[in-house]
Amino acid sequence: MNLTHEQDELPAPPVELDETDRRLLDALQRDIPLCDDPWSVIGRDLSLTGEQTLSRVRQLKQLGLIRQISPIFDSAALGYTSTLVAAKVRDDKLDQAAEIVNQHPGVSHNYQRPASFNLWFTLAVPPGETLQDHLDQLAKDAGLQAVLPLPSIRTFHIGVRLHMSDNPAPGSSNSTNEDPGEAPAPRRPSPSHHGKKTTLALTDRDKAIIRLVQDDLPLVEKPFEGYCTQLGITLDHFREWMDKMKATGGLRRFAAILRHRATGFVANGMGVWRINPADPASIEKAGKAASEFEEVSHCYERPLYPDWPYNLYTMVHARTPEDCHAVMQRIRAQLEPLGLEAHDVLFSTREFKKERVRYFV
Repeated sequence: MNLTHEQDELPAPPVELDETDRRLLDALQRDIPLCDDPWSVIGRDLSLTGEQTLSRVRQLKQLGLIRQISPIFDSAALGYTSTLVAAKVRDDKLDQAAEIVNQHPGVSHNYQRPASFNLWFTLAVPPGETLQDHLDQLAKDAGLQAVLPLPSIRTFHIGVRLHMSDNPAPGSSNSTNEDPGEAPAPRRPSPSHHGKKTTLALTDRDKAIIRLVQDDLPLVEKPFEGYCTQLGITLDHFREWMDKMKATGGLRRFAAILRHRATGFVANGMGVWRINPADPASIEKAGKAASEFEEVSHCYERPLYPDWPYNLYTMVHARTPEDCHAVMQRIRAQLEPLGLEAHDVLFSTREFKKERVRYFV
């Protein structure tokens, strides 16, 4: 059960960037300032004017390095039910099945991974609808031979930030490394939470704002002005609403998501680990230990199945498969004393879909 599957497709070569662009991409992934001219604020630490910053952002978007700049909402807090899904499809039916799965509005990520379950996607359904009903219909429509829902039991860490520069602007999450040649220092994991999050009591006004702002941020001098005009509110009121959403758990941050492969992070490996299921304390310790690795963007406990016996999942984005394996080996060394019984690494070999869930549409 410990075989490692390699990538079987060569990615497109990454775009060459200068150091200022790399630092800018780091800054855009942290948080977009909710002010009249965010580009000037972002550019200040990069020795750029607002006009220069905006010009570079437009170019990076045109080159395909920036996938989207928008709020990153928390599905569960908005009342959505979501899960990772592992599906089994005949190889000769995979493309057709993926296309049908992609048509579901709640599917935001969909990948091929070379394993007994070869199609992996995320599914979110709105309040009042049943996740299993949607899964049953998708399985029927797409001809899925088997479907395993893998909802999060515990979230130990979530936060995708690709470190583009060894010399980031102040405030960057990777600015603490004194020596760029050293491995990133362990980071403090996100607080773990169990089961369902508290669902926010959203008003019709709240939902209208979410519908408006969830699309890509306009790359104009005053990007929030259009939102405020359409909503009939001031920028201060808009910022207050965003701050409230963040404080109550509905909003993680307002930031850029990058295209991994275009930026050079071509090896996207999902580590699956079996920690002694009879020892809940060890699972928690293992989740916290894995979350401390800077390269881990997601870390969850998920349910076990007889034909898929893994209960801890870690996502690592690296520049090469060898780098990814090295990280997984370091994680393995930490987990072995904590009841590690089996593990595997699954690389994403094809990306069928990757976008953010569109809420209340």
